[in-house]
Formats: sequence, C-alpha cells, structure tokens
Amino acid sequence: MIVDCAVYRHGHRTEAPDDLSDALEEARAAGGFVWIGLYEPSEREFDLVTQEFGLHPLAVEDALKAHQRPKLEVFDDSLFMVLKPVMYEAESDAVSAGEVMIFVGDAFVVTVRHGEGSPLAAVRHRLEDEPEMLGKGPTAVLYAISDATVDHYLEVATELQTDLEELEAEVFSPGGGGSRNTASRIYTFKRQILEFRRATVPLAVPLVRLAGTGQFGGGLPFVHDKARPFFRDVHDHLARVNESVEGLDRLVSDILSAHLAQMSVRQNDDMRKISAWAAMAAVPTMIAGVYGMNFDHMPELHWLLAYPAVILLMGVLEVVLYRTFKHRGWL
Repeated sequence: MIVDCAVYRHGHRTEAPDDLSDALEEARAAGGFVWIGLYEPSEREFDLVTQEFGLHPLAVEDALKAHQRPKLEVFDDSLFMVLKPVMYEAESDAVSAGEVMIFVGDAFVVTVRHGEGSPLAAVRHRLEDEPEMLGKGPTAVLYAISDATVDHYLEVATELQTDLEELEAEVFSPGGGGSRNTASRIYTFKRQILEFRRATVPLAVPLVRLAGTGQFGGGLPFVHDKARPFFRDVHDHLARVNESVEGLDRLVSDILSAHLAQMSVRQNDDMRKISAWAAMAAVPTMIAGVYGMNFDHMPELHWLLAYPAVILLMGVLEVVLYRTFKHRGWL
C-alpha cells in the first residue's frame, strides 16, 4: 500500500517511524512535514491513514474510487487536489490517463496514485535534490507535482502534433485518404484528443485558485502566499497546453471533414464513370434490340450491307460518346 514514507526537516529527508502518528508528531515538532505515497490502496488499507491525518470522508471516498475530474477542494484540516497525469504510448499512438490525489495539511502530504501515468517518483527525487525548495513545506510538494504533470502535458501535446501532421500528410497526399481505415484512424485520433482534454481543461480552475488570481484572490489555507507566482507559472504552461489541444481538436475535425469530402468526390467520379460506360453500352444494346431478330440481310429486311452499316454506326456513336464524356471529365 505505502510506496514511500519519509519525514522532511529543513528540506532534508529522514526515515519516518513505523507508526504514522509518531511520524506526524515528529514532523510537527521539527517544523517539517511527513510525505506518504500510496498506490491504489483498498478501503481498509486507507483507514489507518484517514484516522491518523483526519482526512475528510468525502475526499477519502474520491481518493479510493478514482475516476475523478481534476479539481481542488478545501476542508477544515486539509486541502484536496486531483490531477490526471497523461501517458503517451508511442507504439500504439495512444493516450492514457492516470490519477493522482493529493492531501495537503499543516505538516503532511498524502499522495494516492491510480494507474501508471504518474510523475511522483521523479518529483520526489528532484525535490530531495533541492533542499531549499523542499524546505518550503507541503506547498512545495503540491507545486512540484502540478508542475511536473503540466510539463508532461506539453510533451504529450508535441507528440500528438507530430501524429496529426503525419495523418494530415496521408489524407492530403495525391491519391491518399482513400483507405477504409483512414476515417477510423481520424476518429480514433479524435478520441485521444478528447481523453487529453479531460485531463487538461478542468485543471485550469484549480490552478487559478492556487495562483490567487481573478475572483480567487483571497488565497487558500495550507498554501503559502509566496507560492502564488509559481502556481501562476504552472497555469501559464497549462494555458499553452489547452490552446494546443483546442488547435489539435479543430484541425482533426477539419481533416475528417476534408477526408469525407474527398470520399464524396471520389464516389461522384465513380458514379459518373459508371454512368458514362452504361450510356456507351446502351447504344449498341438499343440498336441490337431493334434488329436482333435478323434472318435475311436485315435491318430493313433485305439490305445487303445492313449489318456492316449498323456495326459502323454503333462504332461511330461509341466514339462520339467516349470523346464527349472524356471532354467533360467523366472518364
């Protein structure tokens, strides 16, 4: 259940006691904090943490069930934030999202991770290499996790942009876009963009609150006022990501419309070709139908050169129709 647990004093790590209440008391006495990291805990496993740190039952329920939108909630004894780290799988060109729940109190941080898309191990190691930042307390952990998550969004957006350019080149290449799988690929890509949007767009409001800008200028408990500029920087990066996502969504919709238009044009071309060949086949069919009962130099009963004349007439009409349809671009 517990992936990592440590007490941090003045930006330096010390091993936490086995008892969580002792770890919390030790952290408070030293002016530091305890950081506990959990991975997909069960309800019974999480009960001990809930009791020791006084976590709100509604937040605990969200942390256990997962499948939450990014959000920020303030309770009496803690701050609760939900993030959705995103992973890009290069082999399948797919986007998958995990979840990170963060409880921040006066002297503790509890992180609960669901899924594989998580930067927490790297964040902890980076913070431990920067004692000055880690010495700022739980706010530093909240900022570092948010910053790492949003920075990874930028990397995923870049990968999606590359995939979209390849898809665009395929659709608009000469003779391209005609594959039956092209529309399916475009739709699948649009689903990936939607999955990405679910992680990035709702996160804007929590970061605005943490930054203390706009209508949320009053600040938040358990978050130092001096941390606001750092959260504003994270929000700026998120704004770039959301602009990129909006652009990707519009472009993929335009590509899908263009592909469908190309398919419609190709179908019209095919129908014109079929119609032209059918018209050309109708001429000899009609003439042969009129004189199909020949038994003595038909067509006018006893014309000696009737058949050579009819065959020549059919050939001339076929050439005329072919040249007419060719001139109009039907063939």
